[in-house]
Amino acid sequence: MRISIITAVYNGESEIVRTLDSVAAQDHQDLEHIVIDGGSGDATVALVHQHGLRVSKCISERDRGVYDAFNKGLRIATGDAIAFLNAGDTYVNGSVVSRMAGVLTSADVDATFADALIVDRHNRQRVVRRYSSRRFTPARMRFGLMPAHPSLFMRRQLCERVGEYETNFKIAGDYEWCLRAFVRLSARYRYLREPVVRMPSGGLSNRGWRSKLVITHEMRRACKMNDIPTNYLLLSLRFAVKAFEFR
Repeated sequence: MRISIITAVYNGESEIVRTLDSVAAQDHQDLEHIVIDGGSGDATVALVHQHGLRVSKCISERDRGVYDAFNKGLRIATGDAIAFLNAGDTYVNGSVVSRMAGVLTSADVDATFADALIVDRHNRQRVVRRYSSRRFTPARMRFGLMPAHPSLFMRRQLCERVGEYETNFKIAGDYEWCLRAFVRLSARYRYLREPVVRMPSGGLSNRGWRSKLVITHEMRRACKMNDIPTNYLLLSLRFAVKAFEFR
């Protein structure tokens, strides 16, 4: 099974090498790494060329944000399954991709996902929180619960049915994309109760209370777009769940 890994980056010279090295270290042989750069003004692209041992395609041009970058990657990906690993994110070991690919060889699985470790940006060995996908069910998406997106591996056929990411979202575009996959299309999935990705803290969705307000508003809009009944109170319940994940 060929796996396409799409990495979106913009001015990520301090983060991109970790991600490139992590993908290069994977023991899965048939792997395609696609890097979509938003027209960085730093050394990002040069570092991709120097360290991207398994990068098969690198596009560098201005875009309309991370979801536009994801779409560009989707259009050129040739894998049987597709995953997303942003600059700074790394796999926990060298067998993650082969493990996830093995799950997808089952005929009754359209997608697989696991947990993610949120680590201190300045001390990558310190785990701040374990983002658990264990409580996820399609019915609970109306409460704002979704699989850890960097841990999600999805068959190409399902990606094509889901379509592209909506680029008018700032933070919740991956949530809306998953609504289409798991609620509207009833994707068959398997959850692995283990961490497979390490993500540095301070990402788009966890930059303080302002980002929480934005993502909650966008989640409500995403549910409305997909005819899923919810409200701000229901979506806010996810914070109670996340509170138990901090260490």
